[in-house]
Amino acid sequence: MTFRLRLRDWLLANDPAFSRLRQASRITATVVISVALLIAFHFIATPLPPAAYGLAITLSIEGGLAVRDRTASEQLVTRILAVVTGVAMVTLASALEGYRHVSDLVFLVVIFVAVYGRVFGQRWFAIGMFAFMSYFTGAYLRPSLDQLPALVLGAGISAAIAHLVRTVLLPDDRYRDLLRAIASVQQRVDEILHGIAAAARRPILRAADRRRLHALEERLKEAVLMAESFIATDTRRPAPEPGDVSADLAIGLFDIHLAAESVIVLSLQAMPPAAVVDAVLAHDAGEMERGMQSLGEANVKQLEAARALLWLHTVRDRLNRSLADLEAADLDEPPPAPSPEPPAATARFSLADPALRSAIQITLASGIAMVFGLMLSRERWFWAVLAAFLVFTNTRSRGDTAVKALQRSAGTLAGIVVGLAAASAIGGTVYIVLPLGAACIFLAFYFLPVSYATMTFFVSVVLSLAYSLLGVLTPQLLELRLEETLVGSVAGAAVAFVVFPTKTRTTLDAAIRNWCDKLSELLEEARRGTSGLDLVSRSQALDRAYRELAAAAKPLGVSWQLVTRPGHVRQTLAVFMGCTYWARIVARKMSQDPESPNDFAAQIEENLKLASKVRETGADYFYRSRSVAAPVERHLPVSRDDAGLGLEMVAVSLERLHSPRVRPAGEERGL
Repeated sequence: MTFRLRLRDWLLANDPAFSRLRQASRITATVVISVALLIAFHFIATPLPPAAYGLAITLSIEGGLAVRDRTASEQLVTRILAVVTGVAMVTLASALEGYRHVSDLVFLVVIFVAVYGRVFGQRWFAIGMFAFMSYFTGAYLRPSLDQLPALVLGAGISAAIAHLVRTVLLPDDRYRDLLRAIASVQQRVDEILHGIAAAARRPILRAADRRRLHALEERLKEAVLMAESFIATDTRRPAPEPGDVSADLAIGLFDIHLAAESVIVLSLQAMPPAAVVDAVLAHDAGEMERGMQSLGEANVKQLEAARALLWLHTVRDRLNRSLADLEAADLDEPPPAPSPEPPAATARFSLADPALRSAIQITLASGIAMVFGLMLSRERWFWAVLAAFLVFTNTRSRGDTAVKALQRSAGTLAGIVVGLAAASAIGGTVYIVLPLGAACIFLAFYFLPVSYATMTFFVSVVLSLAYSLLGVLTPQLLELRLEETLVGSVAGAAVAFVVFPTKTRTTLDAAIRNWCDKLSELLEEARRGTSGLDLVSRSQALDRAYRELAAAAKPLGVSWQLVTRPGHVRQTLAVFMGCTYWARIVARKMSQDPESPNDFAAQIEENLKLASKVRETGADYFYRSRSVAAPVERHLPVSRDDAGLGLEMVAVSLERLHSPRVRPAGEERGL
């Protein structure tokens, strides 16, 4: 039982709401059950061709990744369309098998249409992925037209099982997922407290301690954002009241995020006594009080850090009380208000359309990969096209594409080496290969959200095991797969840099503009006197904008740990993170306090001007060679009740981007 609890705690700490675990389990269960049913049909009724298995596995994976409709009925419609599309694509590939050059050109047309269809929404993104993967499967496995019923059976079983797994076996549950996400938030707060306690026992604060605390802060932000996603705050009353449990819970999550960040910031200025931190971890109010009394008033900064710990303890208790009152019905979203029908999506079909540019890029990269892949092998060139297509998926810029191409190549190389060794040791024993393959599929999609290279590694291991089971595994075959993957990855990266290149700088510019817009919206709402949950929601939108900004800056780091690695990029990103934090202070204080927003009109106007200046400068901050100004040490409003300090520190944070030296704000305010 102890091991189970430890495993659960570890999973919650690393996988908020078990979202990665659920996705990997869904895909693995769908693949295993679908293949098992096809095998049973194979031996009981009639033999099935390899293409039926290949199509079932392909659609099972895509059904778990690409089908993201909101309701079960919408998901069912998408799956039915996917089956029709998949069977049609495999049939088309089979019909054109005798006309290889025509088939190759049609494949490029399918790629273009599949990519461009994404402009019409998530459903058509999914259909496009099904179309591409189905044509790929048909061209690679080459089924004959008389095998069409078997293909329909494989596709239909995979879709039906995927839908049952998603809706019955492992369904979405907003209430359960919220409980898990909040448990993950609490776990990550404990990690922060343990890190502070360990640092407080050392004579000096080490650089490693700072990096660890900043990394833990980012992990906490990730968990809070996920927990907030399960609460429909935008449809609730603007001011949380005792009867509005979900709104109280949203405020509680907001407060625990803010309090934990305050503890980190103040502790980096002056570590609180380790005994106080231990008391907070143990939820021992008496020991906390004795620790506070032992501090006295001599060390103001240390006293403020201890007060922040008490604040964190208080908001954790309040969050737990709100959680105890929560029922599943409290999370139900009210029916949407009637609104005019939005205009239907239309294809502009001009080079100014990003969807068209993306379709041209991916089709051209696939065509180049096809040409050079054919030079290597007439039978296996599909691997090159697959790599060229997939390195563009979910990328923002040419830098993103290059990083993903490198990850795919590295993951394939490592997977081939390990897969060849594993397959040689196992010797094609079916009772070992099948469960080991299922485990690798699970691990591949469990790690997909955090490491594309790791996902590619496990998929390569699975393919090596499959080849050993079929008796065709040779070092030469795996070497050819690596070469084809390199061809596709290089083709994708080259096209990303040459054809309609989207520079990292361009993506970063857009992310900074979005962040500045969210900050300006929050300030404008504050100036109008908006209060309650509406103002908090604006702050949450700013927090999400910061996460998008950090993701856009990702290619600027060689090893993506910008928030924990030294350097100019990290320093600049830290300014935006700090400003986001102080804006959260403003939102919380102004949502609570009865003071008139006119008291802060001048400060709000100053911040709006600074935000406009930052918006105009954009990504230049990340590319300038001069140093970013050092952070300004200030006491947080743990023992102050007005929003003025938060507004002042928003301005100070933004000014850090423009000058290497900033006057300590305490000189003006006497703090």
